[in-house]
Amino acid sequence: MLNVPGCGSCLLCELVVLGVLLGLLLILAIWLYAVLTIGVCHSKARMDGKTVIVTGANSGIGKETALELAKRGARVILACRNLETGNKAKDEIVAASKNQNVVLRQLDLSSLESIRRFAAEVTSTESRLDVLIHNAGMANMFGRQTTADGLEVTMATNHFGPFLLTHLLIDLLKRSAPSRIVVVASELYRLARLNLDNINPVQGFPAYLYYVSKLANIFFTLELARRLEGTGVTANCLHPGMIDSGIWRNVPFPLNLPLKLIVKGFFKTPQQGAQTSIYLAVSEELADVTGKYFMDCKEHHLSQAASDAAKAKKLWELCEEMVKLRPDDPHI
Repeated sequence: MLNVPGCGSCLLCELVVLGVLLGLLLILAIWLYAVLTIGVCHSKARMDGKTVIVTGANSGIGKETALELAKRGARVILACRNLETGNKAKDEIVAASKNQNVVLRQLDLSSLESIRRFAAEVTSTESRLDVLIHNAGMANMFGRQTTADGLEVTMATNHFGPFLLTHLLIDLLKRSAPSRIVVVASELYRLARLNLDNINPVQGFPAYLYYVSKLANIFFTLELARRLEGTGVTANCLHPGMIDSGIWRNVPFPLNLPLKLIVKGFFKTPQQGAQTSIYLAVSEELADVTGKYFMDCKEHHLSQAASDAAKAKKLWELCEEMVKLRPDDPHI
């Protein structure tokens, strides 16, 4: 029997101690599960002679993805909104990979004008594009924000921007076939519902719209894969895991304090989180795989709601209007 001086109920003390121990064991079990289930890209495939675009490559899993592809010999185009942090990332990637063929281009996915400028530069200077990785993303937690194009900023950055960019680069991807499109989505899509009557919810709750954008990413990938059948261009999406990255910096005080403990204790590192993106970009066994969802370097099932082909097709048609797709733009 545990005896605590001044305590009239030793049984209560024992229950408290037992509860703490069980809590610690549970935390340890969760941590072990997280470590043991981390997928690793084991492919040794080289990327010499191939060109890859990675959006949001100045930090987090985008930077780690770009670094690994540069190590494999690829020409890597870092598509970054912030040129200052982008230049720093470029210098670090070149130094670590010993690959001088790393290029920085400015791209703000929340701006339709910036996307068109970036795409025009790529199509006029690059002879090929083998892999397009839609990695950039943002999570605007509480403050509502609308872009100059009238788009809700989270949906613009995470979904509408990649939608337009894919259209503008699709001819180059087709000429470079076999080529690949990789879309970084999230398991958080399971918390969302997509309202086709309001795909630009400027009055919506910003934090929730991150989940909605990830569901839209999945619909986009499935419909994209369907439309690209027979072209030699594949499209797959993935959940990278919960990552210790800058996307959580927008969480305000005091919510950020317990979140920091969770992030540092249980979330993947950016290097770990980049593994599935790398796997989809390089693995030879996926050469003909398209329209699938992956997690930890393995195919993963989608919910029935996210597999709705009719809804994916309708969203696509609405997005063509939302991004102001022009008659002379490449269509998919």
